[in-house]
Amino acid sequence: MLAHARALLTSSLAGETAYLDADIRAPDTILAGAAQVLDLSEPVAVMLVAVLHMLPDDEDPRGIVARLMSAVPPGSFLVISHLASDVQPETMAEMGRRLNESMTQQFTMRTRGEVTGFFDGLRLLDPGVVLTHEWRPDTPGDSAIPGVLWAAVAQKP
Repeated sequence: MLAHARALLTSSLAGETAYLDADIRAPDTILAGAAQVLDLSEPVAVMLVAVLHMLPDDEDPRGIVARLMSAVPPGSFLVISHLASDVQPETMAEMGRRLNESMTQQFTMRTRGEVTGFFDGLRLLDPGVVLTHEWRPDTPGDSAIPGVLWAAVAQKP
């Protein structure tokens, strides 16, 4: 994946492009790599899309999010999408069981309340923590597509 990303990513006069091969459980490594490309004194977006459900509670995903957000200035954004445990709970529990049986990395699905907790201290943008298909759909038809991930965007005050 890293080789493919490097082949696809090229910088232009408009801005530098980079790919960092790092583990989410090493936020300081991520921040150091980001600081090589981004001006972390200016607002940035921290995008944790479909990754936090790969961390069990004992790996402190809330602490990792807090560490990442503590390193970025006010005005920065946090974007999260996360598998829901409280949407179609029986179906999701069975899916989680099957995935966890077949994969080394285990999934930890979370409730809307648990996902909302990742945004503590931040200002949630409307419509708040909702299913992905409900987060500002482009058309009414888009909101009719069922989803099983919570999603939200918040800004650091």
